[in-house]
Amino acid sequence: MNNWLGLIICFAYIFTIISLAEMLRRRRSYSSGFTRKVIHIGVGMMAWGLHWLFDNPWFFIAAALCFAIINFLDWRYKFFVSMASSDPSNLGTVYFPIAAAVVAYIFWDRPPLMVAALMPLTWGDGLAPVIGKMYGRRHYRVHTSIRTLEGSMGFFVGGLLFTWLALWLPAGVPTMSPLVAFFPALIITLVTTVIEAVSIWGLDNLTITAAAILILQFWPF
Repeated sequence: MNNWLGLIICFAYIFTIISLAEMLRRRRSYSSGFTRKVIHIGVGMMAWGLHWLFDNPWFFIAAALCFAIINFLDWRYKFFVSMASSDPSNLGTVYFPIAAAVVAYIFWDRPPLMVAALMPLTWGDGLAPVIGKMYGRRHYRVHTSIRTLEGSMGFFVGGLLFTWLALWLPAGVPTMSPLVAFFPALIITLVTTVIEAVSIWGLDNLTITAAAILILQFWPF
């Protein structure tokens, strides 16, 4: 696909996800904590289509850095209530596109690793607070944040499933069978679950991704 057309689709897709989240908040009275994660997961899943949208990483990296700026302005001026965090110090929405840009730069020529590196952040971190709020009974505190064991389990299950699928299903190198893909997915998810549990101020969007990158870089595929 033409890179400029891919860029237009990229922006249109992300703003469509934000609009859907705003609609859920206004018409269905979902909390911003929930709609924030709808955006988080929806945008993160775009990783599966990046090679269809672009023939090199630079257009996507440019788009990601633009969204880092847009998200910072949103954090500062509250344009989109559906993206708002209950923690005013949380810059997670700014860190997310930066993490995605780094992953695309490092793993562009290895699509399964590129997608896999973003799945703990997309699904693990996306599900953890939702599951924790709905089913959390066993609480623990990290600095000023309250977490739940149920939320951490949600992170583990969601992160493991989609990291495993990402290592197995996308076309490109390295090519893995379902069994071969499972063990690195398990290690990545175990490590990132612990990291998410102790990270504060939205830094988990960076620390989770950094851990996934390091494991994937040094894993003997």
